[in-house]
Amino acid sequence: MSTDKPLAPPVLSWKLSALDALTVPELYAMLQLRSEVFVIEQNCIFADMDGLDDRALHLLGTRGGQLVTYARLFPAGITFAEASIGRVVTRMSARGGGLGHVLIKQAITAVHSQWGLQPIRIGAQARLKAYYSQHGFVDVGVPYIEDGIDHIEMVWTS
Repeated sequence: MSTDKPLAPPVLSWKLSALDALTVPELYAMLQLRSEVFVIEQNCIFADMDGLDDRALHLLGTRGGQLVTYARLFPAGITFAEASIGRVVTRMSARGGGLGHVLIKQAITAVHSQWGLQPIRIGAQARLKAYYSQHGFVDVGVPYIEDGIDHIEMVWTS
């Protein structure tokens, strides 16, 4: 008889905030996590602070007081014609328990609660196409390279 039980979804505290409403420790943790993953882990030299953070809403997921997952949300007309989700990141030590899926669901919900039910476009790393497809995103573009990494545009419409 198996004693395996499905893992319970991770318990997180969520904060959705404009850049100027983040505390200094929250801002530092956000930039540190983005740098740890996008610059160091993925060995990708690029300007993470791209001048768009002040036009976004920032979704921070914390556990035990530590930022473990994050996404940046935009209304339509900023990065794409549609609303968008970007800078999707989960701390390496927090991966493997479904936290990323919880983040994507939370991000989709936040976009719709802020700006109404509408399509959401993302520029996904191509290796994560199947992952985003699980959440209703559909491949709509041709592959392209951004900062040395293969990407594909995907749209959520359902």
